[in-house]
Amino acid sequence: MITCSAPGKVYLFGEHAVVYGESAICCAVELRTKVHVEKNDDVIIESILGTTGPDLKVHPYVTHVIEMMKSLTDLRGVRIRIESELPVGSGLGSSAAVTVASIQALNHLLSCGLSPEDVAKTAHEIEIRVQGNASPTDTYVSTMGGVVMIPQRKRLPLLKCPIIIGNTNKFSSTKELVGNVAKLRSEFPSVIDPILSNIGQMSILAEELVSKNDYVTIGKLMNVNQGLLDAIGVGSAELSDLVYAARNSGAISAKITGAGGGGCIVVIAEDKDTMRIVKAIEDAGGEAIITKNTEEGVRLESFNGRR
Repeated sequence: MITCSAPGKVYLFGEHAVVYGESAICCAVELRTKVHVEKNDDVIIESILGTTGPDLKVHPYVTHVIEMMKSLTDLRGVRIRIESELPVGSGLGSSAAVTVASIQALNHLLSCGLSPEDVAKTAHEIEIRVQGNASPTDTYVSTMGGVVMIPQRKRLPLLKCPIIIGNTNKFSSTKELVGNVAKLRSEFPSVIDPILSNIGQMSILAEELVSKNDYVTIGKLMNVNQGLLDAIGVGSAELSDLVYAARNSGAISAKITGAGGGGCIVVIAEDKDTMRIVKAIEDAGGEAIITKNTEEGVRLESFNGRR
């Protein structure tokens, strides 16, 4: 059996705008999806969602991974078991992490010789198949790790402050939300295009701020980014409750991360305020997770039981 894991991610800036070629800053976080693979007579996929064969409704990403790997090798049967610290539909890149980890695990199992760049590219192609329109950000960051400016693929320094995630535990569909923004943009291009452009500009302004560890100014821009995400219709009452609970408890910044509509917020804070913010998020009905950046992207956890 071979096990690989890939990290989730949070957006500091740029979700939705990055779909239209604008800049984004995204960072891998130490919350991981593990994928265990071994050869088998049939195709079996096991996860918290259930046990299936190839199934585009229950396990669409892994099913597409298997189909794509079959085009590269003589793969016939495989048993895939998924364990994840990332809630599905939460804006933390769960689909990218499971896709990247599955490709890399099968890459090792079948000796395909795929490079990290190949893994990221293949994972992005699969996300497009499932979602219809997808940025390469999630799959690239999950593969490579670190703090990355997209589409430039420029690595930035890791954040040296706590990262708190607030989860509404409300599922959101990336495909649906991306489609809603596209529809709004087609109806009001002269209004929506400048908003998306301004979101991208914040990423460019923040590049130097990340390098300087200027988290106060980064936080101001993240809060503006949150307002613009609300303006394009991807906010929700639950997200707003968590955002303002965190800010009112001393957070430097709190904003949506990912597609929105539900899912999670990302909070940056000072160490001294962390536990107060965690309590405020929980009191507002959310689940709080303290995490940190990671330089590590997809990694091999064990090979035939050996770590």
